[in-house]
Amino acid sequence: MLDIAPSQQAATWLGSFGRTLEAGDIEAATNLFAEDCYWRDLLTFTWNIKTMEGQAAIREMLKATLHLAWPSHWHLSGEPGVDDGTVEAWFTFETTVARGEGILRLKDGRCRTLFTAMSELKGFEEQKGPARPLGIRHKADPKRETWAEARAREARDLGVHEQPYCLVIGGGQGGIMLGARLRQLGVPALVIEKNARAGDSWRNRYRSLVLHDPVWYDHLPYVPFPENWPVFTPKDKMGDWLEMYTRVMELNYWVATKCISAAYDEAEKIWTVVVDRVGQRITLKPKHIVFATGAYGPPRQIELPGAESFKGELLHSSQYSTGEKFRGKRVAVIGAASSGHDVSVDLWEAGAKVTMVQRSPTTVVKSDTLMDVGFEIFSEKALARGITTDKADMIVASTPFALVPKGQRALYDVIRARDADFYQRLSDSGFAIDFGEDETGLLMKAYRTGSGYYIDVGACELILNGEIKVKGGIGIKSLTPSGILFEDGSELEVDAIVCCTGYQSMNETVAAIVSREVADKVGPCWGLGSGVKGDPGPWQGELRNMWKPTAQEALWFHGGNLALSRFYSKYVALQLKARMEGIATPVYGEASNSRR
Repeated sequence: MLDIAPSQQAATWLGSFGRTLEAGDIEAATNLFAEDCYWRDLLTFTWNIKTMEGQAAIREMLKATLHLAWPSHWHLSGEPGVDDGTVEAWFTFETTVARGEGILRLKDGRCRTLFTAMSELKGFEEQKGPARPLGIRHKADPKRETWAEARAREARDLGVHEQPYCLVIGGGQGGIMLGARLRQLGVPALVIEKNARAGDSWRNRYRSLVLHDPVWYDHLPYVPFPENWPVFTPKDKMGDWLEMYTRVMELNYWVATKCISAAYDEAEKIWTVVVDRVGQRITLKPKHIVFATGAYGPPRQIELPGAESFKGELLHSSQYSTGEKFRGKRVAVIGAASSGHDVSVDLWEAGAKVTMVQRSPTTVVKSDTLMDVGFEIFSEKALARGITTDKADMIVASTPFALVPKGQRALYDVIRARDADFYQRLSDSGFAIDFGEDETGLLMKAYRTGSGYYIDVGACELILNGEIKVKGGIGIKSLTPSGILFEDGSELEVDAIVCCTGYQSMNETVAAIVSREVADKVGPCWGLGSGVKGDPGPWQGELRNMWKPTAQEALWFHGGNLALSRFYSKYVALQLKARMEGIATPVYGEASNSRR
């Protein structure tokens, strides 16, 4: 088999797979997979975001879904390639209700990983390209309604005479991208944002903030950043882009609107949502609600005994916007991950005397190193090889989460060797470094706990030259009137304390708006069940609750960084569109936290 050209190997396997499925021969289809195999499906078979691990799991999934999906028209797209004996091929296919695409990887003629993802619903395609709307009817008409008049009417009637099918709670990057996807699919949606302007979730943060991820990784759907956009986007520039995007994508977007409460009628299948829009209480009746309130929930406040006695200012990083008022003052920053570093730099630039209190080791990666070896498929070099952002998204999504740690371990072996001197100097300065419990580094920390890492964009040099002091390895005993008392008896005298201690899970936002019962029913978001600290088992194989049906009917979660929001907003929108159009969506697999 190894002597056969990759294209022939891929075509042979895909043809056999298609024929066995068409014949309903599940056993034969399962036998085409290697014993150590994975099938990750985004909606096409499962109407879920789910990974089947091993032949038995694939067999069970096909028994439950094949008679409904009835896939057909399997075709290779592009030229298959081979890497270290593994053949990789892209393909397209159809189900009874949708068109799909995917990536297969063969080892010794059998499938090791299969990725299938829904591209579009038949009969409900986006109006784009040759199918784009005309925009005007070329005919004199005294009853003509212009585009501006139609938009004004829509805005006037929404929430009064017309109810949104979907209410998106949160108008940051995630809510905006989902709103755009829903708009293009013709799903009546309303996005509500508590701030005064779209993009304020970025503008209101500390003045020095710049995105740590490069531009190729951060594009929004439909309207990519222009070619002269900076590699690293300043926060206010990002805010302006998001505000522009809401307008050009014609989103129904309410600013200065806070969600007060939401309750679901299980019999009527409808939500009753009360919002405060610029001081006016409005009741909305959507069929679905999506929590897009950021990657996480409310601020996580740590217990600091003696806090009431501290005479200085004590605040969480979510309340921090500028270091100007701390000029010349002594400030402790509790926390040594991304926010801790960024706030420390901002304070130092404002003229404060900063001490970072490190409570646990941090995974640190230099930005230029990560650009060179970690974002290889999101770069100008990748574009030159024909790997667009959309194609790179598919490559990333096609790797089952169970296989990601191995690749990340190898990546961090390279990173540690490349920057060995940097890490030695940082360690010698008293800063504690780790690469995760299993040496898998930053990405796995992001997936598992969303904490404990920093991409170095300048703070480490300030630590190395002593401009930012580090106090680590000793627990905090209590606060005192003048500062922080540590368990070894030492005391740090400060005028202010900024707690960069992270955020709770998104389901805590549900608790505040819907109920504690529903929040506990759906359970926490993010994490894979890896068993590391902060990510308890059992193993999920997918991120908990994100972008897929939850244990509470008609309640969804959407969020993440720009890349995750861009990619998965498509699949949230397709699920909502299918339900709106009455397409059967039998979900295979339990919700992430049901009966757990």
